[in-house]
Amino acid sequence: MEAATHDPVLILGGGLMGLALAHQLARQGTPVLVLSRRRSEAAGFVAAGMLAPHAEGLRGPLLALGQASLARIPAWVAQIEADSGLACGLRPCGIVVPFHSAAERDAYATAAWGQPLDRAALKAEIPGIGPAWQAGLLFPQDGQIDNRRGLMRALERACVGLGVTFQEGCEVLALEQDADGALAAVRLRTAEGEARRLTSRRAVLCCGAWSARLLPQLPIVPVKGQMLSLQGPRQALRRVLFGPGTYLVPREDGLLVVGATSEADAGFDDGLTPAGQRQLQAGLAALLPEASQWPPMERWWGFRPCTPDEGPLLGEGPLPGLWLGCGHHRNGVLLAAITADLLGAGLSGRLDAASQARLDQFGWQRF
Repeated sequence: MEAATHDPVLILGGGLMGLALAHQLARQGTPVLVLSRRRSEAAGFVAAGMLAPHAEGLRGPLLALGQASLARIPAWVAQIEADSGLACGLRPCGIVVPFHSAAERDAYATAAWGQPLDRAALKAEIPGIGPAWQAGLLFPQDGQIDNRRGLMRALERACVGLGVTFQEGCEVLALEQDADGALAAVRLRTAEGEARRLTSRRAVLCCGAWSARLLPQLPIVPVKGQMLSLQGPRQALRRVLFGPGTYLVPREDGLLVVGATSEADAGFDDGLTPAGQRQLQAGLAALLPEASQWPPMERWWGFRPCTPDEGPLLGEGPLPGLWLGCGHHRNGVLLAAITADLLGAGLSGRLDAASQARLDQFGWQRF
């Protein structure tokens, strides 16, 4: 069945990246149709919401991209909140990275952007921190956002209010090309099982860990992560604590998000595993022993979209007319603002030289 459109930009994927871009385009007056299989499985609903280019120890162009997005986030969030009437849960609370020694701390990739902490200062920042940690770095410029309960829902409402159209429960099956190799149409199956073909000359691939199913030449693989949350006392932990292999993200109401395993060999295997949950509990006990006694609230899992260098794929894709906004790995929440800015400018023909150069650094052809 051929479906007529009024040339909207098709956003393939209704997760954080797809919603952020849909919001940006709709604010520019561009008609947008978001095709989403199941938004609840998107990494934006699964991630802990850290805004941590420095705490993550990013390097090179990825660090610069993260820093640019971090600077953009307050204004970006304010616009989403104004358009939706909902709070996004942005907290510039700072992040502490603990180390076993001062030498280990000083060798950290982003140590120059942090405030060095000795054991006494570390204990003052993180009361109750485990005894193994003798030094730390405080990155006051880093923070968090409540993506699960705030940002994602606010973006959804903002998009609806701006006239973005959604088709939920549909699965994009294939991309069709014209005689010149350019994007011509998208084939999908609706929630009712009906096969449809949407003609399209402009689309953006935002399918996260599933992106390579549509374009096998993209080097994106799923990396499974398991997480859990606990209910602690309010203000028991003021800073995010970013340890090796485990991080603790305290929400304002005392909820503590604990993450995350990194299971590169799990593929798309659903479900929690005893080994993954034991790993989280062990990391929690090492970082903040008292939190091991806090009551558990929720356990979940998701799939990070990982590329070989852990940087995103941005800009024009293998097919003319198809753009890429995928492969953000651990930094999707951090990079959503800059991704929406760059792709929004590219799709509307407003890219300046600096933005084009930034996109070129993360083009799919770098691999």
